[in-house]
Amino acid sequence: MPERVSSYQGQSFHSLRRSCLRRGALFKDPLFPATAQSLFYKREPPPGLTWRRPREICKDPRLFVDGISTRDLHQGSLGNCWMVAAISCLASEPSLWKKVIPDHVGQDWNPKHPDQYAGIFHFRFWRLGRWTDVVVDDRLPVSADGVLLFCRSATPREFWSALLEKAYAKLNGCYEALEGGNTTEVLIDFTGGVSEPLSLDREALGLHSHHRRAFFQTLAKAHERKALITCSIRPAEGEAVESVMDCGLVRGHAYGVTAVRKVRLGETVPGWTSRLFMVRMRNPWGTTHWTGAWSQGSQQWQEMSRAEREKTGLTVRDVGEFWMDFEDFCHYFTDVVVCRLVERALLWPSSHWREVRRYGEWAPAPATTATPPSAVLRGDPSLNPKPGVTEQQGNRKEARLGESQQRKGGEGVREKKAVKKAAKEDGGGEAGGWEAQMDERSRCGGCINHRDSFLHNPQFMFEVKGKEEEVLICLQQEDRRIWRKDGGGENLPIGFEVLKVEVNRCSRVQCVVEQAASSVYMDSRSVTLRGTLAPGRYVVLPTTFLPGVTGRFLLRLFCHSQVRLRELKEDLPCPSVFHCFLPQPTVVTTVHLRRASGLGPPKQTAPDVYAIVRCESDTIRTRVFKAERNPEFNVRAVFYRRYPSAPISIELWSRVRLWDCALGEARLMTTEPERSRSHVIDLRGGRSRSGCRGRVHVETSSSVCLTDL
Repeated sequence: MPERVSSYQGQSFHSLRRSCLRRGALFKDPLFPATAQSLFYKREPPPGLTWRRPREICKDPRLFVDGISTRDLHQGSLGNCWMVAAISCLASEPSLWKKVIPDHVGQDWNPKHPDQYAGIFHFRFWRLGRWTDVVVDDRLPVSADGVLLFCRSATPREFWSALLEKAYAKLNGCYEALEGGNTTEVLIDFTGGVSEPLSLDREALGLHSHHRRAFFQTLAKAHERKALITCSIRPAEGEAVESVMDCGLVRGHAYGVTAVRKVRLGETVPGWTSRLFMVRMRNPWGTTHWTGAWSQGSQQWQEMSRAEREKTGLTVRDVGEFWMDFEDFCHYFTDVVVCRLVERALLWPSSHWREVRRYGEWAPAPATTATPPSAVLRGDPSLNPKPGVTEQQGNRKEARLGESQQRKGGEGVREKKAVKKAAKEDGGGEAGGWEAQMDERSRCGGCINHRDSFLHNPQFMFEVKGKEEEVLICLQQEDRRIWRKDGGGENLPIGFEVLKVEVNRCSRVQCVVEQAASSVYMDSRSVTLRGTLAPGRYVVLPTTFLPGVTGRFLLRLFCHSQVRLRELKEDLPCPSVFHCFLPQPTVVTTVHLRRASGLGPPKQTAPDVYAIVRCESDTIRTRVFKAERNPEFNVRAVFYRRYPSAPISIELWSRVRLWDCALGEARLMTTEPERSRSHVIDLRGGRSRSGCRGRVHVETSSSVCLTDL
């Protein structure tokens, strides 16, 4: 399904091109001029720098020469190996680069019709859920010796990589803004996919071969499905970024993974095992530095014939590529980023991810003198987590925040400052002052450390039905790199919590009861979490690390089945027309049906059991538990009660072939607000087996529902 493309800064490529052709003039981009402000914001341009069009650099320029390849890339003098590594991955997959470079044939120079060239190009990047078309002219910065200053091709008359880099620099403010980035970000910008950072446990991978095999299969499966993969070596304390190791690899340098292969070798080669697990990588600098086993000119290659290399697929296509044994790969590399591609289509194979997305904003309370919302919950002590638990959660968040930054290594050195500052401020200062002035209408409550404001964040609900489901959740914030030249540009430390909520919840969560999953907090453009969830309803709370911080975000949820994601905006369920004539709710009660016990003698066949919870006009029914004498229901429901003196009934039923049989009923009387309270109630009535009634085990909590503030 084609996605809508928006024009960056209102510039239409086709309109501008027609205008230039009509005037017979080459395009000059007024929004990204050929001046120093488009190059740097801190340092001065090198002496002798000039801006030249491709025809002023060579006689016969081309966008592509003999197609597109990873060998077209040389990094140049800009510290953006993270971006060049991603472009290298992009170049290996035609279906991807054709999205980024639309109509590449029509944009290229045409020697037969030189009058149709207007000096204008356009490229597309995926930003916060939308493809953005960026227009640039063809003037490129050239050093004093006549060589392109930044990214360039090995073929002097090929310019696609230099022009693509210029468009990305324009999108981010200037060329210097591309220094010190994160491969995760640019992979998303080039594909619209979901990047998952994987941290390698080198000790476990080195000691246990089955861990290595499992990790190899993960990478091989991802590569087979056209995922883009990059890797890097995180510098340890005291080690310099881009320092060269004894083995020739570079710390803090992003490498692109171009092949993952398991090969079987014949017995004609003495001393070799029958199977090899191999990874092929490419250095964006365009040179090969790896000096270990399977490096260029090593003994392993000399003992292998060219025919056997071709047969096993252990070939090197481009300059800068090299092979490594996977055991060596796990020994040296610390971080891997896998960008999984997602296609939005009308027909979905069951093996593919289905995506739902919602935009949101961390925002302060509306600037108005009106009273707060008219429906809030009060009086339930469980509205605030227990002090001990909250303190433990807060410490966990701080630890994981630091851990997430260590994983970034040299790729995101610039981005560490914001997190360290955030962690420092978390102990008090601005954050504490904001919490003291907390407004319940705000939607920027900070992470779960801040127990008084955490639930004042945007909330999004989804439901897993039928059976447990693997889900992938990705939170992306708006890009801030463009503000670097103005002294800003630091990403917000962000993350999210996934809460399991009542099966009938349809309004905002007022109490943290059960945490189902939790992401790390990182000052990265995106944070991703993959996990398996049991059937039930869940609420995702995207948050910044500190309260009071504002910004826009995109929440993406991927699942193999059809899932609906919607934002919860109301504190109380919206009443129907009929309910408008009834009294307002005065008490909210949560019923947690944990289990039943003793449903039949031990020597008889256990019944197929389900439960029905009734409260006023609301009815909740559980799934059927097959042949269970002591079924573990573990179902939680919330009821907004207009008549608190009316009992809540729990009915147990046995599923039989012709009609269902009632096993018994238990009644709960909860009229006053109370903390969590456990009940063990004998079943009454119904037609139980052999006079064995059974019991239900329930927990309840109630709070006052104030609707007249």
